[in-house]
Amino acid sequence: MYELARKALRLAEKAGAEEAEIYYAANHSTSVNFRKDALENAKDRFSEGIGVRAIVNGAVGFASTNSAAQIEDAVEVAVSEARIRESDPDWVGLPSNEKYPTVSGIFDKKVETLELEACIEHALALIEGTKEVPGTLPTSGGFTRAKSKQLILNTNGIEIEEESTAVSGFVDVITVNGQTSTAYDFGISRSLDIDFFALGKNAAELALKSSDGIKIEPQKTDVVFHPFAFSDIIEEALAPSFDADNVQKGRSGLIDKLGEELAVPELSIYDDGLIEAGIETSTSDDEGVPSQRTTLIGKGVLETYLYDSYTAGKSGVKSTGNSSRSSYTSPPAVGLRNVIVDYPQTDVIADTHSGIFVNTIIGAHTANSISGDFSVEARNAFTIKDGALDKPIKSLMISGNAFEILKQITGAGFDVRKVGGIITPSIRVSDMSVIG
Repeated sequence: MYELARKALRLAEKAGAEEAEIYYAANHSTSVNFRKDALENAKDRFSEGIGVRAIVNGAVGFASTNSAAQIEDAVEVAVSEARIRESDPDWVGLPSNEKYPTVSGIFDKKVETLELEACIEHALALIEGTKEVPGTLPTSGGFTRAKSKQLILNTNGIEIEEESTAVSGFVDVITVNGQTSTAYDFGISRSLDIDFFALGKNAAELALKSSDGIKIEPQKTDVVFHPFAFSDIIEEALAPSFDADNVQKGRSGLIDKLGEELAVPELSIYDDGLIEAGIETSTSDDEGVPSQRTTLIGKGVLETYLYDSYTAGKSGVKSTGNSSRSSYTSPPAVGLRNVIVDYPQTDVIADTHSGIFVNTIIGAHTANSISGDFSVEARNAFTIKDGALDKPIKSLMISGNAFEILKQITGAGFDVRKVGGIITPSIRVSDMSVIG
């Protein structure tokens, strides 16, 4: 099918497409899962296919297939769909071949050749780490190794080929004596540089520390969000408003705010497809536009939205290289690359006289991504007293607004984490509403 992708491009032109694009993707993953302290299953998954975009008279048709024998049919469907659709006045064209950057750290030969036995060993390391902490038990978890290959071709001269790898591990832990408490830890990387034993141990220690929580009164206070918690707020309540498609369709809280001061001047937020070993790092975006570093918020000021080729053409600007696909079965849309939260770092807990520390949150997906309003349940939360974590909190709800949070940030820790494609330290926010 990989070799047939080039043939598909020629077939699309022959069928009458004025422009055409072929997106080929192959993914192979091996996952080992456990329940309690015993291995439950091991799964090997492989997917391969192509997506075809064809343009006729400014109308776009799309089709996909995972069968080499059906590639010609997929091309015919894409071209036929473009023929019967109305011309899109906002369509400008597919991107053209450009000079591409060199990226590093996204492919690890050791990950590509990892055998099942080694995958099992990493999963067992998660379990063994939890056993270092008496009084806890893992409830579930697993290890995954993935390798992928993609090829982007179009009639404007783009030919981008790239391979990448990734490993990840997670573990959920519960206490087995006294008041029940839970915790989890998670890690993801392009290479085998994660200490899976430490992940298991960290989760178990956190579960144990969270036992026998106290109740607190409703109040407004400083809240320090662990990278896990803060990344959820960014992804669900804030990031959708940077999407140019949402801006153009009136679904963003940042419409007509370019150049406005949205955050404290110490804060900058970048979207970066180039950083070494980033989970969302690649030579180009998913339609062949060269990757770049884009300043979304620079020293508190909103500088740009995120664009793919279509939304950029609609607004008369240049794409920021943010075309993304969930798989070969869908056409591209605007998506995040590596989002980096940059704020001067200190020992943020030690610098907090009193407040609350929150490791994770539940319910961020219910946030209103237009207004930025959210209400979430905090997990593994602790009071902060005199610059140190004090007592665990039994139950806690936090409400706020993502856009207001940007103006209330007063500190950041040294504990930068890659939470998928979001890279952030712990962030301290003042005057947050909490309810025990």
